[in-house]
Amino acid sequence: MDLSSNNSKVLLVEGLDDKHVVRHLCYKIGLKQDFYTRNMGSITKLLPVIIPQIKAPGLNTIGIIVDANSDMNSRWRAISDRLRQANIELPPDGPFSEGTIIPGVPRIGIWLMPDNRSPGELEDFVQTMIPVDDPVWPMSKQYIDGIPNALRKFEKKKKSRAELYAWLATRKKPKLMGIAIKAKDLRIDGALCRSFAAWMQRLFGD
Repeated sequence: MDLSSNNSKVLLVEGLDDKHVVRHLCYKIGLKQDFYTRNMGSITKLLPVIIPQIKAPGLNTIGIIVDANSDMNSRWRAISDRLRQANIELPPDGPFSEGTIIPGVPRIGIWLMPDNRSPGELEDFVQTMIPVDDPVWPMSKQYIDGIPNALRKFEKKKKSRAELYAWLATRKKPKLMGIAIKAKDLRIDGALCRSFAAWMQRLFGD
């Protein structure tokens, strides 16, 4: 893709699920989506794009959303090393819990899923959007817990993802995460979701 043809506001995400969750969440909070979301397909494809995207003509805002996975510090270093190569000065103490925004041209925002502090991924973030009084959520976790290890096809670190999709499968029409936000099965009024929405507003809202 010719980077020079992109919008002046760009959001880099790892996958299609991230793109859909962001799109539906922005719609719910009333944030105008006048930014271009690039679904890179994986972290290995996203990281090499950071520097050329920052240097793309006409860019004034770039957001980066990636999973922390098992080592948040390693993921932060992977991003910050590339930003430093582009002569971007980063916060000395690592990412901010409310989401990092580095002023300048371009303005740069970084969010490490789920909360900029913990290991995990998009599904851990979305889990916090399940209503606290939802009666099916404990059953979904019990179902996954009840599967013998020998029969589990997913990695141990992907257990939260399995639990979430078990819950999504119980909806009126089994839905993807983004559609579940649209259908109001997932709530956007939790503390973490509000923090993420506020970060998006600060980054892309003007």
